[in-house]
Amino acid sequence: MAISQKCQYALRAIYELAKNNGAGPLKMAEIARRQVIPLRFLEIILNELKRGGFIRAVRGKDGGCYLNRSPDELTVGEVMRFIEGSFAPVGCVNEENTDSCPLQGRCVFLPLWDKAQKALAQVYDGATFLDLIEMESQLAEKYESCLDYVI
Repeated sequence: MAISQKCQYALRAIYELAKNNGAGPLKMAEIARRQVIPLRFLEIILNELKRGGFIRAVRGKDGGCYLNRSPDELTVGEVMRFIEGSFAPVGCVNEENTDSCPLQGRCVFLPLWDKAQKALAQVYDGATFLDLIEMESQLAEKYESCLDYVI
């Protein structure tokens, strides 16, 4: 499953809001700058995330975007499903699929596709945005320890 650029931007925008959670609104331009997202594209994505209930926006000079839920309650999988749809590698294992497969009951690939879908869901649904924030801290500590040298 290839993850679209739009989905990557949406995840990075939510991640930036999660890092800022509890510190007030975050301006769209600041999210774009921190996550290197084109501002015009970010505006479209944030509107979509707002319609999906992931964020809220406040207008005005002191306005900006807020995360609607706590970073420890929101998973990467939820955002990905909202932007991309199902994790199904093929249509026949998609939950919304109403078409009947001509090989129904005798397709040797179906268990493989089903297993792949469940594995992706387990990984993405098992990662909250708080997990990612903590991972960034660990990476920063590791990176700083690598730079600790004396001449």
